[in-house]
Amino acid sequence: MSQESGGKAKAKINLNRVSMPKQPADTRRQTFGEVALGYSAEDAAREAARCIECKARNCVAGCPVAIDIPEFIAAVKSGDLAGASRVIKRTNALPGICGRVCPQESQCEAVCTLAKKKAPVAIGRLERYVADWELGHHPAPEASASPPTGRKVAVVGSGPAGLTCAAELARLGHAVTIFESLHVAGGVLMYGIPEFRLPKSIVQAEINYVKSLGVIIELDAVIGKTLTIDELLADGFNAVFVGTGAGLPLFLNIENENACGVYSANEFLSRVNLMKAYRFPEVDTPLKVGKEVAVIGGGNVAMDAARCAVRLGASVTVVYRRGREEMPARIEEIENAEEEGVAFLFLTNPIKFDINDQKWVSGMVCQKMVLGEPDASGRRRPVPVESSEFTLAIDMAIVALGTRPNPLIARSTPDLAFASRGTVVADEATGLTRKKAVWAGGDIVTGSATVISAMGAGKTAARDIDRYLASL
Repeated sequence: MSQESGGKAKAKINLNRVSMPKQPADTRRQTFGEVALGYSAEDAAREAARCIECKARNCVAGCPVAIDIPEFIAAVKSGDLAGASRVIKRTNALPGICGRVCPQESQCEAVCTLAKKKAPVAIGRLERYVADWELGHHPAPEASASPPTGRKVAVVGSGPAGLTCAAELARLGHAVTIFESLHVAGGVLMYGIPEFRLPKSIVQAEINYVKSLGVIIELDAVIGKTLTIDELLADGFNAVFVGTGAGLPLFLNIENENACGVYSANEFLSRVNLMKAYRFPEVDTPLKVGKEVAVIGGGNVAMDAARCAVRLGASVTVVYRRGREEMPARIEEIENAEEEGVAFLFLTNPIKFDINDQKWVSGMVCQKMVLGEPDASGRRRPVPVESSEFTLAIDMAIVALGTRPNPLIARSTPDLAFASRGTVVADEATGLTRKKAVWAGGDIVTGSATVISAMGAGKTAARDIDRYLASL
């Protein structure tokens, strides 16, 4: 329809998604500095301008913490970055973290109207840009805190679920104390995700924001040892949220898996990330890294472990029992690993570790696999190929097969209900457990999942805790 006939000229849709610059592979192999460099102001303006401001607002429904994405992007378009930051912070206390590690490609961006044209707006990159701008400019926060209610809530664990739950409850006027077992707050954000993907200065800055809301953080407090959940309730807390994650590693259960040089990804990444082993001897954490390293697994944790080992001087092979298409890791993390020189051995399953006279791992016996019928996860089940065994020469292995919750909470709180894999039984819609006044969310309920899904669970529980406190 022409403008002369009374219609309005339709704007042409821009499908040219703005890429984010990153360090060259040869450079980043030598450093733990952040790989993705973030948008410039010009990049952010060009990408924000691609949003067509559709009425459907599918992106908001696709966000586990319900950020008003069209509103914050509109503020970026107009140059109002302080306004964009306030919009995001209404529902997300950790935007600098989410903008870096949230799998937007399978959530908000997956349902963007432009995703139908295979060019969704880069929502995560814009969120990161706004969050980084806010950290550097400190705009005045939106006045939204509620008056004190006189109610007290204990949050167990300072990972993404706990931090989000605490921030939401503090905004609602409740007095919140987080109990963290480690010597630094942040949970998996500090010990699990490498510096080159999530700088720890960003994590601590956003934890400081949560503290600015009035949240108190008690470190070196192991709930289940230092105090129990029942003791927290008896000490005057009106409600407890459990967000202790899933930090107990799973293993292959094969011969010689306890040999020297075989790490769980949890131990390896904790030594590298939380304890800064890559800066030894400047720090006090030594970490012996082999020359030929195998990483077993295909998720984001496996990619993190492989890319850390590369930076520590190893030649790394990722061994995965399914094919590339079945890998649960984010595509960009797989591509980054490949660019950095990580090799991949697909349809391969370890069946035994060989050891030398010093009981140190010297090889990994593997078996080739083929994909059969789908299993309970919906992915095709790997089936061994007879007489296909071979040995991969290695001097170190990192097992990254997933995790389950530490049993400490289960042992110290017998009247909580637990599922077969040690996860807490909690109502999906509210986070309420089967124990009065106790909620749970994140990996301790779902098993290993994403940072943003844990944040969504913390937010959901906070709403129901607020409802409960109002009834007292």
